Amino acid sequence: MSITRLVRPELRSLHAYDAAEQVDDTIRLNANESPRRSTIGNFRRPLNRYPEVRPQNLQSALARRFGCEPEQLLVTRGSSEAIDLVIRTFCRAGKDSVLVTSPSFSMYRHYAEIQGAQLIEVETLAAQDFAIDVDTILAACRDTTRLIFVCSPNNPTGTVLPRAELERLLTARGEASAIVVDEAYIEFGDTPSVTELLGRYDNLLVLRTLSKALGFAGARCGAVAGPEVVIRILSAVQAPYALATPVVECVEDALGQDQLELAEEAVRETIAERERLAAALLRYDFVHKVWPSAANFLLVRFADAAAALRHCQAHNVLLRHFGGSLGDCIRISIGSRNENDQLLDALDTLRDKGHD
Repeated sequence: MSITRLVRPELRSLHAYDAAEQVDDTIRLNANESPRRSTIGNFRRPLNRYPEVRPQNLQSALARRFGCEPEQLLVTRGSSEAIDLVIRTFCRAGKDSVLVTSPSFSMYRHYAEIQGAQLIEVETLAAQDFAIDVDTILAACRDTTRLIFVCSPNNPTGTVLPRAELERLLTARGEASAIVVDEAYIEFGDTPSVTELLGRYDNLLVLRTLSKALGFAGARCGAVAGPEVVIRILSAVQAPYALATPVVECVEDALGQDQLELAEEAVRETIAERERLAAALLRYDFVHKVWPSAANFLLVRFADAAAALRHCQAHNVLLRHFGGSLGDCIRISIGSRNENDQLLDALDTLRDKGHD
């Protein structure tokens, strides 16, 4: 079984950009680079030279962290670029369709619209904490459905798709669709990554990022993992030299054992704060529901979400409002203990104001 047949026909035999050869300890007169090394920044690699077309050491380090082989992984500029690459690679404009659940991360829709792919939206089960219903997904699929995006834990609901249900979806769609599992928030829950399923399902693609648990959103580094043959095609579609030298070195340092231990501690603190904040929010009479979350945020239903949003902003606390089916809800990212206390202080004044 292979999903390469789902790739746009004109891309199946696409060759990657033939970049100038890079060999250590040689005089490089083959890439039209400047011979003058910049004095800006304290980097291990000179900025007057192009970075590697695909950073091999970083690829290997990320593969170890994400639980796959280096050949099964492509390093991307955040997982957002991976979404764009996957949609452009698999979907023909005006012909193929992308299925997403709703509510979920809006960038799936955004990149599908850019590519001109048809969009199929399947509502999650709001009465069951926004659970993803695989039967509804399967019923909504068309012959043209090349991609199915599943965000787990889901943004903005914090919901996790159970492993058995994911495997049922993978099996049912087989060669008909690639299943793209976005694990941007996986470190904040208690379920293992589905990268361990890559050897069993050739239609599985997994998105990972360093923006959340590792705290490197500003570095813009993520990855897509999947079958080696699909990764080669995605690599051919991706622009050469996609990762800048400062980013590569920054992320290499972030993957050092000491930094990973600090990141793990930060994740534990975030989880503890998530539980503390959830309990504290339920004490306000204008908070009607706090959904369980396996991510670094909480989805909260307010009696008047717009008023709560304005009040918190007036107290220098920014929250996220989505509207639509979540019009009475606000997503609250978990900050530091001090930041969360400032949020609670702002909500205290809203409570007191309501009792005047």
